[in-house]
Amino acid sequence: MTEHMINEKKRVAGISVFAAIFLTGFKLLIGIVTGSLGILSEALHSGLDLVAAVITYFSVRISDKPADKSHHFGHGKIENFSALIETILLVITCVWIVYEAINRLLTGDIHIEVTMWSYIVVVTSIVVDVSRSRALYRVAHKYNSQALEADALHFSTDIWSSAVVLAGLVCSNFGIYAADAISALGVALIVLSISYKLGRRAIDVLLDRSPDKLCEEIAGMVGSVPGVRQFHDLKVRVAGADTFINVTIHVNPELNVSDAHSISHKVEEIISEKIQRCEIQVHYEPEEYNEMNVADAAVGDWQKAGPA
Repeated sequence: MTEHMINEKKRVAGISVFAAIFLTGFKLLIGIVTGSLGILSEALHSGLDLVAAVITYFSVRISDKPADKSHHFGHGKIENFSALIETILLVITCVWIVYEAINRLLTGDIHIEVTMWSYIVVVTSIVVDVSRSRALYRVAHKYNSQALEADALHFSTDIWSSAVVLAGLVCSNFGIYAADAISALGVALIVLSISYKLGRRAIDVLLDRSPDKLCEEIAGMVGSVPGVRQFHDLKVRVAGADTFINVTIHVNPELNVSDAHSISHKVEEIISEKIQRCEIQVHYEPEEYNEMNVADAAVGDWQKAGPA
């Protein structure tokens, strides 16, 4: 973990915070002036985006701290915890938007004033969100940061929700004022969809759910190493940007300790080349021993496979 990596993650997270402050204030001002529920719902959405961006900023700062006496596996899960908090905030947004939209449609209080500023604030929001979501995705993929990736996914949905509001403004400009409240409901549906995805991913990691796709990739790597006859007890867990891997390999029983260790070291090298920030524990055993005991391991078939 380099100082450059940490600074780049902090920088992109900090820029996201300032962008959220600007958009929240701009949307709130125009929403109040025009009375547009669509824009006001977007202002609330951006306000919670701001909270989420601040949480992400601090989680990124904390998650990169090394393991210590109290946290043997590091602080990576703070990123997943922050993603869960983002999900809760998004659900709160949906509740308010749906309530206000339905109330306006039922009471008939749907008249709004559409001005040039209404279009300016929504188009500006789309431009800013496109820019910051791309920047967040780039750094998230570069450094395998789930907190930044969640933030990027969060803001990329803002682009679509702003587009829905823009459509509502266009309709309202032609006297179809109900379109504004309907567009607000559209925003809520989009937010609920992304909330489910973010929440499920965060909970899976917090509960140490095995990442099936990643496990299959690692299984292929282990099986491809010369000298590995079989393997079992492959266990993978993720914490933020860190991946922890444990596996037991079967080797020729006639090998000496040094040669067996070289094979296990090769397994670690191959996996480390493909997966950033991973901690690997490889246990090696003689072939005969494993043939007697592998059937007792509660693992899937692909975890008992031979070389690919």
